[in-house]
Amino acid sequence: MSVVVRNAPRTDAEVVAGLGRFGVATVHEAQGRRGLVDPRLRPTFRPTHVAGTALTCEVAPGDNWMLHVAVEQARPGDVLVVSPTSPCGDGYFGELLATSLRAHGVLGLVIDAGVRDIAELTAMGFPVWSAAVSARGTVKQTVGNVQTPIVCGGVLIRPGDVVIADDDGVVVVDRHEAPEVLASSRAREAKEAATRDRLAAGELGLDIYGMRDALAAKGLRYVDATPVDRAGR
Repeated sequence: MSVVVRNAPRTDAEVVAGLGRFGVATVHEAQGRRGLVDPRLRPTFRPTHVAGTALTCEVAPGDNWMLHVAVEQARPGDVLVVSPTSPCGDGYFGELLATSLRAHGVLGLVIDAGVRDIAELTAMGFPVWSAAVSARGTVKQTVGNVQTPIVCGGVLIRPGDVVIADDDGVVVVDRHEAPEVLASSRAREAKEAATRDRLAAGELGLDIYGMRDALAAKGLRYVDATPVDRAGR
């Protein structure tokens, strides 16, 4: 049986906005290097950055029928996340669906499949992270699921989870853990800002990060050049 779950819960908008101030790399590190979608999914144009709540959609190979069903469940601030039940690189999505999603407040698309109309999507500034680009179209014959847990790019994504996507890729934060991840992201950003100032002042990462003892334990030794070496002979 295929289902559409209506009125699925979303992460609090203020928490989403807070996480949206950080890049994918920062959030990924802040939550223990979890939630990173397979790097096969790349943005169709750069620079780009979105943060929103997951509107999930499971589709059949070569069939985009359920994307139209998903639009009805969209809320402003959502990111549509799509995964086929088996691998498919067909062009599920293009300019017309992007126009429809934008009218309902959807911020972007993450899809473990193909898209098309890249020039038009770029011109309209609709962000897409996809596994492929393909002009091959799809049919509308098979039903799937909307707003149910799916696996996209190797990551389990539940409706309402936070999706952050930028030039570096896509990371997902469980909506139940989002406030804690936001606090960790803020702490990491503050730490990196302090480190950046020290590096800019000329300090070495070797000393800031306390690497010297660990390198020595691994057998790294420093030796001075001989007089012959210094003469270049």
